[in-house]
Amino acid sequence: MRRDNSSKGDRVDKRIALVSGGLGGLGTEICRQLAQAGCRVVAADLGQRPERVDAFLSELGEQSAAASFRPLDVADFEACARLVHEIEAEHGALDILVNAAGITRDVTLRKMNPAQWREVMRVNLDGVFN
Repeated sequence: MRRDNSSKGDRVDKRIALVSGGLGGLGTEICRQLAQAGCRVVAADLGQRPERVDAFLSELGEQSAAASFRPLDVADFEACARLVHEIEAEHGALDILVNAAGITRDVTLRKMNPAQWREVMRVNLDGVFN
């Protein structure tokens, strides 16, 4: 897919991919595969720990040049909308969205308290909607 970004004076050949949960094991591998396929990849994840971002870029190896990181809480609707607008302003329209963000609380359902349940649903279910 070729897009003309005449306002920037160049042509954009790469598809733009956003991967939520991009710093996790599965998310990182998805980012790697998309970068190997020629995509420009934006990995979005919680950004409290800079060492996770460094590890992510290190794990991507030579594909790290095609990837970037953006902090995001997928449970925050407005933050998700802002990030999409920022990516579109920087790279053009999104071509691919992978919702890989997810959390678990290592308790059985019958032991889970209401706050844990709401947190899991905000990330795993609302995050997909957002």
